[in-house]
Amino acid sequence: MDNCIFCRIVAGTIPAKIVHQDDQVLAFEDINAQAPVHILVIPKRHVAAVQDCADGDQALLGKLLLTCAEVARARKLNGSGYRIVTNTGADSGQTVFHLHLHVLGGRPMGWPPG
Repeated sequence: MDNCIFCRIVAGTIPAKIVHQDDQVLAFEDINAQAPVHILVIPKRHVAAVQDCADGDQALLGKLLLTCAEVARARKLNGSGYRIVTNTGADSGQTVFHLHLHVLGGRPMGWPPG
């Protein structure tokens, strides 16, 4: 999608600090970091939100979570812990309507969020 910033990052027309890339998934540093480690993990294929996934997307959703774990290991977050978050819809705080998971770590996280 031409107007989707994450699709443009996937296409390489907008630069990003990429930390992981394979044939299905891209992970990059969030430019508006909310923690010392804040990585976004996205599918390369445009999907607006998790609610737009179907049965055929099970493997992709698993790949996204496994990539989050890989990124967390690479950033040495396994010992202290980390949070994986996805927002769905405007009321949740989703501002980019391309499915993305936030990997947040490097500081204590409060609960409840929001």
